[in-house]
Amino acid sequence: MKLSQIHPFFYHARIKQKQVVRHLADFFSRRRFAKTYFRETYPFVCKKHQSLLRRKLGSSDPRLQENKIVNLRLALKQVDGILVRPGETFSFWHLVGKTTAKKGYIEGLLLSQGEVKTGIGGGLCQMANMLYWLALHTPLQVCERHHHHFDPFPDDQRALPFGSGASVFYNYVDLRFYNPTQQTFQIRLWITDKHLRGAVYSDKPWGFSYHVEERQHCFSRDQERVYRENEIWRQVIDKSNGNRVSEELVMRNFSEVKYEVDERLISHSFDRS
Repeated sequence: MKLSQIHPFFYHARIKQKQVVRHLADFFSRRRFAKTYFRETYPFVCKKHQSLLRRKLGSSDPRLQENKIVNLRLALKQVDGILVRPGETFSFWHLVGKTTAKKGYIEGLLLSQGEVKTGIGGGLCQMANMLYWLALHTPLQVCERHHHHFDPFPDDQRALPFGSGASVFYNYVDLRFYNPTQQTFQIRLWITDKHLRGAVYSDKPWGFSYHVEERQHCFSRDQERVYRENEIWRQVIDKSNGNRVSEELVMRNFSEVKYEVDERLISHSFDRS
């Protein structure tokens, strides 16, 4: 058993240690972080996406989703309009900062240590999911991305493939992507009555588009536990002729399922005896 699992004191001390280490690493890093905003939208769209603000998440309290929207409105103000210039790195936490009650953040859903919990600023993973999905449809290179190692809720109006999201936890579980091109990209985020919406724009036309898809999706059983797995692939398409330029495996997912799964959906079982 890890020391951080013995008593909450050690757990919180370990978190503080990781946060300090990340602060020091960034302070001494030569990395240039995106910090310039432009409130007028750039002329060329690379990708747009929207996600529902309210979905059924197991038996969780619906009020926590309303709280999530409050948190999202606060956080997106720190991201909307940000420019990612050539050679710069986008960092979720460098822009959003620590989510505290003093800033207006309230209790929302958190996924931590394999469990569904609540905490100040909960719900911001929806924004991280959005940003990661947008980045996959641009030439921006994802240099840090984390994902949950468990699947907490059954699908309900899921728009994106399973496992294509991003987990964030201040400040050492970050979402970062780097601009290796000679163009500037702009991120816009906004909220409507039903959706969180986002888009990536650029200052000049970009000659390629991106197709992201799920492959090899299945449920499997290992004794009493059920797991969900798949692969996420990305294709780069030349806009001038529609030809596929390249194809890459972005990630493989293998996560424990925390809800009941119809036995008919479980394709195979492991025998560890």
